[in-house]
Order: sequence, then structure tokens, then C-alpha cells
Amino acid sequence: QVQLVESGGVLVQAGGSLRLSCAASGSILNINVMGWSRQAPGKQRDLVARIISGGMTNYADSVKGRFTISRDIAKNTVYLQMNSLKPEDTAVYYCYAISPYNGDYYWGQGTQVTVSS
Repeated sequence: QVQLVESGGVLVQAGGSLRLSCAASGSILNINVMGWSRQAPGKQRDLVARIISGGMTNYADSVKGRFTISRDIAKNTVYLQMNSLKPEDTAVYYCYAISPYNGDYYWGQGTQVTVSS
């Protein structure tokens, strides 16, 4: 099992910046893919960004150029740096990790990000 704990979600004004953290513990050896998703009220959960071992990253079109995902392997932590925030970025942000053995997703409990206009 993998445990993921997110932190850093707060209320911020539009145009501001925020960094989310996701601390991983448990059976994290060989976890190759980690990332962030978000879910706004009444909407489905969408993938925001992911990082693969070796450093390759992918982003949703809506956040490209504004968000940056990074991973500190020594700290078992994944970060999401969010700049130029918009009200439409308001959502609960979830960290995830993908099992390399069966493809199962592990999810954190989520952290609320609210961007005021």
C-alpha cells in the first residue's frame, strides 16, 4: 500500500501563486508515475500534471505554462507549483501514484484550492 498526504491548499487571489506538496509513504519503491488531479464542484476529476521517473512531465492544456510539477525523491515528495492562478483553477487537488505492478491508482485525501476573482 501507498499512503499519500497532500498539503498547501488555501484561499488565494487570482494572479497569485501556490505550491502544493504530496508526501508519499509505504510501498513506494518502484513507483514510477506520480501526479496531480483536480475536481471542481459538479465536475469530473481531471488530470492536471504527472511526472515520470527520469523527470519527464506532462500537463493538461489548461495549466501548461502556469503549473510545474516536480519530485524530490529523497523526501518522497511531489510538488505542484501553481502560478498565475485563475478562478477556474478552484478545485480539490488530489495527489496520485500508479502502482508499477498492476496499474492501480493510489489517491491522497485531497486539498482545497480556492482562487478568488
